[in-house]
Amino acid sequence: MFEGIKNFVRGLIKRMFPVETLQTVIGNKFALSDVMIKKIELWSAMNQGNAPWVDDYVKSLRLEQGICREFANVCLNEMETSVSNEKLNQIYQDAIKDLNENLQSGLALGSFIIKPLGQNNVEYVNADRFIPVEFDSRGRLTNVIFIEARQEKEDSYYFRFEQHKLDKTGLTITNKAYHSTDRATIGRQVPLNTVEYWANLPEQIMYPGVVKPDFGYYRNPIKNDIDGSFCGVSIFDSAIEEIRRVDIQAARLDWEFESGERAIHVDIAALQAQPEIGSNGKTKFVLPKLNKRLYRGLNLSAGTNEELYKEYSPEFRDQSIINGLNAYLRRIEYNVSLAYGDLSDTTYVDKTATEAKIAKKRKYNMVTAIQKNLKDCLEDLVYALAFYNAMTKSGYEFVCNFKDSILTDEEIERQQDRQDVAMGVMRLEEYRAKWYGETIEQAQANLPQQADVIE
Repeated sequence: MFEGIKNFVRGLIKRMFPVETLQTVIGNKFALSDVMIKKIELWSAMNQGNAPWVDDYVKSLRLEQGICREFANVCLNEMETSVSNEKLNQIYQDAIKDLNENLQSGLALGSFIIKPLGQNNVEYVNADRFIPVEFDSRGRLTNVIFIEARQEKEDSYYFRFEQHKLDKTGLTITNKAYHSTDRATIGRQVPLNTVEYWANLPEQIMYPGVVKPDFGYYRNPIKNDIDGSFCGVSIFDSAIEEIRRVDIQAARLDWEFESGERAIHVDIAALQAQPEIGSNGKTKFVLPKLNKRLYRGLNLSAGTNEELYKEYSPEFRDQSIINGLNAYLRRIEYNVSLAYGDLSDTTYVDKTATEAKIAKKRKYNMVTAIQKNLKDCLEDLVYALAFYNAMTKSGYEFVCNFKDSILTDEEIERQQDRQDVAMGVMRLEEYRAKWYGETIEQAQANLPQQADVIE
């Protein structure tokens, strides 16, 4: 498929079709604004390691993926979810087997949809591949358009707009096909059977009595201050500037090591010390057989007292750069609600036990909010699967629980460590280092003289 349509499917909507054109096709305004389109494009580029600031010098550390992976892993680590109906549960379990990796993409782009494809299959649709039209007062997506693109010939392009609309009368699904000889325009509307693959699709079908969307919609629990809509916001949007600084700071660290490599500045006279016969039979002069990057030829012997060899071994400034890098990483952790040490090096995290406790609770407050929104998404997905399998009246029950062990209260954990100290399976300095933010050496020095157990 040609690159332009590929980009379109990925969400480069504004480049392909003007917003006004899409509004003409849809028949009304939709919830996806120009500014949100640009944001989604930026989040997508960053998540793929192609941020605007990345070049030959600055490389992406892929922190965006690390942030999303951490939240997804913690959120789903001990999730238990099922449906009471055995047949429906099997379909549901198959549908969510790839939930983790798709949740990571949803966290990066702000939202995603789990869309049933008939009775037994589902498709995960990221925010750059659907157009939200309307939301209800709770922020649930009730009107959405999915776009499919096909190329039949070199200059023959077809687009299908599949609209799912839920209102008081029920669910209405509408299909429209368009043909164009130009990949950058929608063209004119044509019958669906113009494309054999779409021939059996109805132009419009209504399902009275449907009370929920026929898909599961997830969005991040972050207020949208970009355009004020219910469109999802990337989990790392508030840390974009800090991520840029980290990538640049990491480039400085790479350059510090590269530019500070040890070298020997060699006088030209030294280069003539080892004659060697080349492949052409002529005599050539070579460096001593050591590391090929170690020597640099210079004319150093301007006077008779000049040395033939001078070492170039500058002092590294890496520690200052690393300290700055960790400072930026801690800002990212704060902005995206990660705990200190999730990205930064804990060796450089100078935080009190109280600050560490607050950071941990901040992270799990975000985790809990993500889990709540995800549960709503999965509940709607189960309804959609039941709808497509004619089982909405089967009396099924949906269960989705997130165990509290991943959100263990710090005081419970601390009490357990006290018991371990009393049992002799944990040393006092280990306990103090963990809970007071000290090194083992500092903890040993700060222990009370007669302290044997912790009450």
